Amino acid sequence: MATKCYELSGKQWGRISSLIAGKASDPGGTGADNQLFVNAVLWAIRSGAHWHDLLDRYGKYKTVHKRFARWAKAGVWERIFDDLTSDPENQYLMLDSTVVRAHQ
Repeated sequence: MATKCYELSGKQWGRISSLIAGKASDPGGTGADNQLFVNAVLWAIRSGAHWHDLLDRYGKYKTVHKRFARWAKAGVWERIFDDLTSDPENQYLMLDSTVVRAHQ
C-alpha cells in the first residue's frame, strides 16, 4: 500500500509510544489506537494533503484534526520531537524547504 511510506515502523513506534498520552495505564485516557492516529497525522503532513482529504482508513478527519490540535496544545508533539532529535543516530528529521525562510 502506498501510504505505508508515510507511517511509522514498529521500531519507531516503540521509541515514541511511552511519550504519548492515553497509555493503557491511564484509565479513561486511552485512545482507540494511538499508532493509527499518529500515522494519520504523518500521512496528512507528509503528503501535504488537506485534513478533509484524510484517507478513510484513518477515521474521521475532523476527529483526527481536533485530537492533533489537543496534542499540540498539551505539548505531546514537542515531547516526541525532543526525544527523536536527541537520538545521535537520528534518521527521523524532515526538512521541508518550502516553509524555511531566510532573513538577510
